[in-house]
Amino acid sequence: MKRVVVLTGAGISAESGLKTFRDSDGLWEGYNIEDVATHAAWKRNPELVQQFYNERRKAVLEAKPNEGHLALARLQEKYDVMIITQNVDDLHERAGSKNVLHLHGVITRSQSDVDPNQTYPIEGWEIKATDLCTHGKPLRPHVVWFGEEVPNLGLAAKLCGMADVFAVIGTKLAVYPAAGLVDYVPEDCLRYVIDPDIPQLRNAKQFQQIQQVASLGVPLMVDNLMSEK
Repeated sequence: MKRVVVLTGAGISAESGLKTFRDSDGLWEGYNIEDVATHAAWKRNPELVQQFYNERRKAVLEAKPNEGHLALARLQEKYDVMIITQNVDDLHERAGSKNVLHLHGVITRSQSDVDPNQTYPIEGWEIKATDLCTHGKPLRPHVVWFGEEVPNLGLAAKLCGMADVFAVIGTKLAVYPAAGLVDYVPEDCLRYVIDPDIPQLRNAKQFQQIQQVASLGVPLMVDNLMSEK
């Protein structure tokens, strides 16, 4: 069974009503990223950071997978599909995708502030100030903030190197180190890029370009792959 490795970004979730992490004005839902998405912000104002992610989590739980998410799940009928996502939502899993690697954490889980390997499921949408890890410290969102290491990056690079088919969906490849994963894809790999605004890619001619939003472009790609013998 051929392996399809998919790298997804904020664009695929935007159609489910979730705002992109990085807009052109440097704001996320009206907040400066430096005030809500760094460890320094957490130490400076944990109440603001917790409130921000509680609100984002509530929006994620209310959102539904769109046709892009659902099409990728359907691809599992014929291929070994591995999704590497930069998104912190769980829409891929809720659409039915079985193998999802989150580069930047999952907002529906919490983690210890002193041991990032200690993570916990969250009941509902809110982490409260009284919620503590086993070390007795307040729980924080299970999200990789700016300036923090990306623990799954090595595994993601290894998976990209094993791809028979590779797709970039809904990302401008502007954020490193995730953007560098494209460099690990084998030269003879069939490649797709799907986005209304096709990003600048090394060896761009090797990519089949589908200039569409994910809900339209991903089903087109999936139909093409499912029709192959």
